[in-house]
Amino acid sequence: MTHLLTCATFLPLIGALVLWWIPKERPAAIKTTALLASAGTFLLGLVPAVRFDVATAGIQFEERANWISLDTMRIGYHIGIDGISLWLLVLTAFLTPLAILSSWTAINQRIKFYYSLLLILETGILGVFVSLDLILFYVFWEVMLIPMYLLIGIWGGGQRIYAAVKFILYTMLGSLLMLVGILYLHRVCGSGGFDFVEIQAALRLQPNLLSFNEQLWLFLAFFLAFAIKVPLFPLHTWLPDAHVEAPTAGSVILAGVLLKMGTYGILRFCVPLFPQAVIDLAPYINILAIIGIIYGALVAMVQPDLKKLVAYSSVSHMGLVVLGIFVLNKQGMEGAIFQMLSHGLSTGALFFCVGMIYERRHTRLIVDFGGLAHRMPIFASFFLVITLSSIGLPLLNGFVGEFLILLGTYQAQRGLAALAATGMVLSAVYMLWMYQRTLLGPISIPDNQSLQDLNRRERWVLLPILAMILVMGLYTTPFLRRMDTAVDNLVQTIEGTRDYRTGYRVQR
Repeated sequence: MTHLLTCATFLPLIGALVLWWIPKERPAAIKTTALLASAGTFLLGLVPAVRFDVATAGIQFEERANWISLDTMRIGYHIGIDGISLWLLVLTAFLTPLAILSSWTAINQRIKFYYSLLLILETGILGVFVSLDLILFYVFWEVMLIPMYLLIGIWGGGQRIYAAVKFILYTMLGSLLMLVGILYLHRVCGSGGFDFVEIQAALRLQPNLLSFNEQLWLFLAFFLAFAIKVPLFPLHTWLPDAHVEAPTAGSVILAGVLLKMGTYGILRFCVPLFPQAVIDLAPYINILAIIGIIYGALVAMVQPDLKKLVAYSSVSHMGLVVLGIFVLNKQGMEGAIFQMLSHGLSTGALFFCVGMIYERRHTRLIVDFGGLAHRMPIFASFFLVITLSSIGLPLLNGFVGEFLILLGTYQAQRGLAALAATGMVLSAVYMLWMYQRTLLGPISIPDNQSLQDLNRRERWVLLPILAMILVMGLYTTPFLRRMDTAVDNLVQTIEGTRDYRTGYRVQR
C-alpha cells in the first residue's frame, strides 16, 4: 500500500511511453496496450475505495518525498486522498478505459499519438485529485491542458482549432491567477513550503494570519480558475465549442472528469483555506449558480445539435453542484460530491451514445434522426435509462445527488431551492423531448432504415456505466459513508469561522 497512489497515477504515463515502442503498423497492439494500461489503473484505483477507513478524519494512503529544496522554499511530492477525492479518482480510472474502447474504430489516423495523449491526460487528471502540495497540484493542472488541447485540435471537427484555442486560453488565464495566489499564500504563511496540510494547519492556529481582504483576493484568485473549469455562468462559453468539436472520447473525459476538477478545487482549497471569504461571497455565487442552472436548461432546450444539447445540460447540472457546495451545510456538500459522480457517469454515457450514432450517420442534428428505436432497440433501451438517470429519476444515481442538494438548499434558503427545482423540471423537458425526437416515432429519413444496432464492443462500453447508475441509485451508503468525515471537517471549518468572524477581519 506504500506507493499505491503513485503506481495508479503514473501507470497510464508508463503505458503511453510503452506505446511509442510499438510499431505504428500494429494498430491492434497499440490499442490493446492502451486498454490494458488504463484497465490496470482502474484496478489499482479500486483498492483505496475498498480499503478506505471511514472512521479516519485525515488523509489516507499518504506519500511524501522531497522534490525541490531551496533556501527560501520547499516543494514536495505529497499525495493522498480523503472522502472528497476518493471517488473522483475512481471515476477517472473507470471512464478512461471505456473512452479508449469507444475509440476502437472511430480513430484511424495517428493512432499511437491519440492513445498516448489519452493516457497522459489520465495521469494529469489523477495527479490533480491526489496532490496535496500546491505547486504539485498546479503542475498536474497544467499538464492536463496539453493532451486535451491536442485531442481537440487534431481529431476534432471542422472548428477544432478555434475550440481548442478557446479552451486553453480560458483555462490558462484562470491558472495564472491561481499561481499568483499560491505564491502569495506561501509568502504569508512563511512555512517555507507549499504543502496544503501545513498551510491549513498554520491558518487554523493563527486565524488572523490572513486579513479579510487578503482572504477575499486569494479566494477570488483560486475561485476564478476553478469556476472556469466547472464552468460557472458566465464563464461557460468555451464548453459548448469544446464539446462539439472534440472526438467522442475527448467529450467523455471533458464532461465526465475535467469539469469535476473545478468543483473539486473549490472543496479542496477554497473552502478550508478561505472560509470567511466563502461565507461572505456565498450568496452571490449561489445567484450565479441559479442563473447557470436555469440558463443552461433553457438553452439546451432549443439546441438542434445533440452534443450541444448535452453540453448545455452540463452547464445546468454543474451549476447545481456549485449551489450544493455554497449552501455550506453537510447535505448540500455531500449531495454536490455525489452529483459530481452521477453527472460524470450519465453525461459521459450520453456522449458515448451520441458518438455511436454519429459513427453510423456522420451527423449530430436531431432532425436527421427519428424512429431509431425501430432499428436499434438495444441502443434505445440503454439511451432511455441514461436519459432517466440524467433527469434524476428515483432509484437511479441522478436522484440522490439532486435530492441532497435540494434538501441542503431548502435548509439554507427556501427560495433558492424553489429556483433550483425549476432547473430540474426543465431538464426533464429537454432530455425527454430529445429522446422522443431521436428514438421514437416513424423513420422519416431513408438513411436510418439501414442502421445496425449496437455491436458487442459498444455494449461493453455502456454496460458498466449502466450497472453503476443502478448501484449508485439503489445502494448509496458506501459512497456517502466515505464522504462523511471529510465533509464534516469542511462544515466544522465553516461553523468555526462563524464563531470567530471578527477575528478574521483584523487587518495585518
